[in-house]
Amino acid sequence: MQKIISITLQRDCPAVQIPAGTQVTLPAGTAIDITQTLGGSFTVHAPGGLFRIDAADADALGQTVSPSASANQSSEGGALNEETVWNALRTCYDPEIPVNIVDLGLVYDLKIERRSDGTNGIDVKMTLTAPGCGMGGVIAGDAQEKLLKLPGVDEAVVEIVWEPQWHHSMISEAGRKTLGLD
Repeated sequence: MQKIISITLQRDCPAVQIPAGTQVTLPAGTAIDITQTLGGSFTVHAPGGLFRIDAADADALGQTVSPSASANQSSEGGALNEETVWNALRTCYDPEIPVNIVDLGLVYDLKIERRSDGTNGIDVKMTLTAPGCGMGGVIAGDAQEKLLKLPGVDEAVVEIVWEPQWHHSMISEAGRKTLGLD
């Protein structure tokens, strides 16, 4: 469990309201509690509910983001492989749940397309824990952004699908342990 940090915003800060997915601006001087700092983004509680703040706005919180939290580890000069892609996806989090999207069981499929020019395309099919979640585009966008940072990747498509329907039994053993389900 992460420690909650109470702070005051140092400047106006763009945020996404959870779970609606609505873009908002939290004004400078707003008292907030940082409740989660995983994958390079921040989940905060402020007047009006929960919000996700991107790593690029960490300064508004008086915080910094370590490069390993928001950027992917390279494949150390080697060829792109599935393990590298899975590891990149493991840096993506639902802002309400302290488990990455892979261990939550949200990623159903991934394919790497190796092209003759040496570039790669990645296609991912993933779901959400609830069909009405407005954060789907934000989570998928975060995954796409991290995949595009991998060496040799020039295209990444992250598609949200609804079949099969997600169920808590899809959470990995590591995810279950983090959530205290075992």
